Amino acid sequence: MFNSEWYNSLNKPFLSPPNEVFTPVWVILYILIFISLLIYLKGGIKNKLRGLIFFTTQMILNFCWTFIFFKMQNIGFALIEIGIMWLFISLTIYDFIKHSKIAAILLIPYLLWVSFAFYLNFSYFVLN
Repeated sequence: MFNSEWYNSLNKPFLSPPNEVFTPVWVILYILIFISLLIYLKGGIKNKLRGLIFFTTQMILNFCWTFIFFKMQNIGFALIEIGIMWLFISLTIYDFIKHSKIAAILLIPYLLWVSFAFYLNFSYFVLN
């Protein structure tokens, strides 16, 4: 998927976890995200269009960040993109909580991880 030689050559941020951490964390987060969406959609989609737009947008941004950072190797653009993604995750949580507190709470670990990823992305930008 990406050029590991390029990534491994980057100066690493102070709190950068080992590469082996990322896959299990994302698997857990994607499970929580999926469960959150199912709970949010329980009872139908009436009055939930805005939340679905926020959710879909942040998921598209999530996918695009990987491409921008690893494939395009554009750390600066990835930093801007992850900031926008963080905003849309926050908007998703804000909208989900109106319909289901549990659905919103399940997205908090995702928001925290993306906050950490923003720190990492910013650090990579500064260090490289």
